[in-house]
Amino acid sequence: MEKDHIYMQAALEEANKATSRDEVPIGAVLINRKTGEIIAANGNRTREMNDPTAHAEILCIREACSNEQTQRIPGHDLYVTLEPCAMCTAAISFARINRVVFAAHDPKGGGVLHGGKFYDQPTCHHKPAIEHGIMADECGQILKDFFKTKR
Repeated sequence: MEKDHIYMQAALEEANKATSRDEVPIGAVLINRKTGEIIAANGNRTREMNDPTAHAEILCIREACSNEQTQRIPGHDLYVTLEPCAMCTAAISFARINRVVFAAHDPKGGGVLHGGKFYDQPTCHHKPAIEHGIMADECGQILKDFFKTKR
């Protein structure tokens, strides 16, 4: 879908900003499904904030919930450049996000299609619709390039 590429491009721009802050380059944007508006956008900020939970997805969820004065945000879609980790998949479920679109797979740290597969667990209260692979090469390459400079 054309809009998926537009939103994933916005998430990739957030990942690029994270790189400039020397953060792991993962970006996310949260979309209001009714309006198509990006209501939150961020990249990882774990180093900047000295907070291991300051992942791009978590920061977007926090911003949207704060702005809307609610703990749950159904009717929203999350676009993220890398498969969310277990912590983020849980937060996505608790926030009742409608749909998650991620670009690159994360066989080592992912929590959607890899690892604990949070949404497949019987204790999961809400499973969003999942789509993946949109702009996977571009979003995966920024991570490869980042870690190449670190090694």
